[in-house]
Amino acid sequence: MSKILKKIVSNVVPSPIQIDFEKGGVRTIQEVASYPPEVFWDSEVPIHKTEHGVEFVRTPEDRFDNLPGYDFGTNYISIDGLRMHYLDECPQDGEIILMLHGQPVWSYLYRKMITLLVEKGYRCIAPDMIGMGKSDKPIKEQFHSYNKHCELILDFIHQLELKNITAFVQDWGSLIGTRLVGENPDLFARVVLANGDLPLMTEETNSLYIPNPLVVNPKISGFKDIAKYWLKGLPDMFQAWILFCLQNTKKFIGPIMQQSTVITLTKEELAAYDAPFPSFIYMAGPRTLPSMNVGLVGQQLPAWESLQTFEKPFISFIGLKDTLLGKASIQEKWINKVPGAKGQDHDQFENANHFIQEDLGEVMAERVDKFIVKNPL
Repeated sequence: MSKILKKIVSNVVPSPIQIDFEKGGVRTIQEVASYPPEVFWDSEVPIHKTEHGVEFVRTPEDRFDNLPGYDFGTNYISIDGLRMHYLDECPQDGEIILMLHGQPVWSYLYRKMITLLVEKGYRCIAPDMIGMGKSDKPIKEQFHSYNKHCELILDFIHQLELKNITAFVQDWGSLIGTRLVGENPDLFARVVLANGDLPLMTEETNSLYIPNPLVVNPKISGFKDIAKYWLKGLPDMFQAWILFCLQNTKKFIGPIMQQSTVITLTKEELAAYDAPFPSFIYMAGPRTLPSMNVGLVGQQLPAWESLQTFEKPFISFIGLKDTLLGKASIQEKWINKVPGAKGQDHDQFENANHFIQEDLGEVMAERVDKFIVKNPL
């Protein structure tokens, strides 16, 4: 479709989502309007509270019974009174591969890769971000910020005393992971960047916003509601994604997962991605994570400067069906700027969308193994 035709179509396609860059909003979630009657707030769910007053809920364990391909041990640590779940698959003396996920997923995303990499002798560690997966879920949207989640993952690394880490990072796992690598290069031995980036936005260049007050919108029904903005391209498409998630009152994870993969996920696999979120009270994490982009105002730039001196092995993979992060220009930025990327076997995959771990989990495991073997400690 030509740019002119896209513009014409985008102007006539209706949407309950309204974007107004001139009016704008705020950088972090501040005031949240009362939820309308259409929102099912499950008052039967126990609400816990940390010593610091953070209210959270905990997904019942039986929601995770018999998930296809996810037959792993359960591990937890406590960070600031919140329980963070993680996979830690043997052997314990194997080289460490730390796998960081994004939104709206959890460690289930890495099941295919973990199974194969453990067979090759690697120790695979995959945490669930706070608010996601089996981890505790703060119920207030205000909890979630970019800086907070970077701190939480760094605390996780310190608590497990992880060193010589090979990081596999994608989506929000990449925005967090590459920042942590840049700020703590001594902890990391290698980096695999797959459909990821570290946006270089500042206060002056970041036009994204969060409405204040935040008002949820029961009229939002599905991905079609942001189609008109997807045709416009950035920044409209990502602002629409922010509002779609923030203002959504319905379950949206299953449809988004299928939209973001080339393969057809089974109904059991889609149910597994939905498993952590039985109702709206559990959904603050997946609803708010995209809006963390609004808070990128330059705090990530020192890490980017450091990464431009990072000489340890660094490899990039992209799925070309990913219209957001599967771009050659993003990959080229990393290859050209990170010294450790020189001479590595970077690749692009025609048959992979945003969640490359789903579309090409076996291939990603094979490429990670080859990367580590080629670049020994």
